[in-house]
Amino acid sequence: MEKTIVMKNTRKKPTIFQRKEAMLSFILLLLIVFIWELFSRVGIFHPLILPAPSLVVIATWELLTSSYFYLHFGITLYETIAGFFIGCILAIVLGVLVTTNLTLYKVLNPYIVVFQAIPKIALAPIFVTWFGFGSTAKVVMAITICFFPTFINTVVGLKSIDDESRLLFKSMVAKKKDVFLKLSLPTALPNIFAGLKSSLTFALIGAIVGEFMGANEGLGLLLETFNFQLEMPKVYALIIILSLMGLGLYLFVEWLDRKLIFWGDHDKII
Repeated sequence: MEKTIVMKNTRKKPTIFQRKEAMLSFILLLLIVFIWELFSRVGIFHPLILPAPSLVVIATWELLTSSYFYLHFGITLYETIAGFFIGCILAIVLGVLVTTNLTLYKVLNPYIVVFQAIPKIALAPIFVTWFGFGSTAKVVMAITICFFPTFINTVVGLKSIDDESRLLFKSMVAKKKDVFLKLSLPTALPNIFAGLKSSLTFALIGAIVGEFMGANEGLGLLLETFNFQLEMPKVYALIIILSLMGLGLYLFVEWLDRKLIFWGDHDKII
């Protein structure tokens, strides 16, 4: 007689407390927007300092329906994603190398610490001088800023394997490749993804900072142009769009985290 295996849905449903917290957050947002609109209407907030939310919404719609916006949006998105992928791949590879080779770690560690201490924004004019006003300088800036969160989390994750687990694998005469793929990497993946989430946000910051320093295209250029022209509703509209872009990219990595690291406790608050 064949046995039928029933797979249970282990996904947690939102509790009444989680729904209540989400509702309270939404109500708080509405309250802030209402007070902001009210203070702008009665003249407490000057339009050049803090334009009314209604004007920001109109400016956002004008940007989204304009013919030039999506070109600049695509450029910034490309610079962010390209810098993120290149920077994080380099960070993970170097993190694996320095944790598996103690000599290499001791040799490179002083240079890594010194480079980490450099304010990255100070490098933006140098990158523009080296690579010009195109996308390359912005991608390099994004790589520089997003490299360290992933690198540090990779190193911490790979060094967090307990000795008992290592001894267990050695007792089974496991090869180094098997120890890495079946023990070290799965253990380090939650830390690595934590670094990836931070790095993605930093990559967007790096792209925008690079565009501030000198660019022909990109949302950073639009932001600087509208600020110079004192079109403050469009400045705030771009800030909201950039925030939503960063949030969307973050949520995508969070979704990958939950799909790939199904054994992790994603709801745990540290």
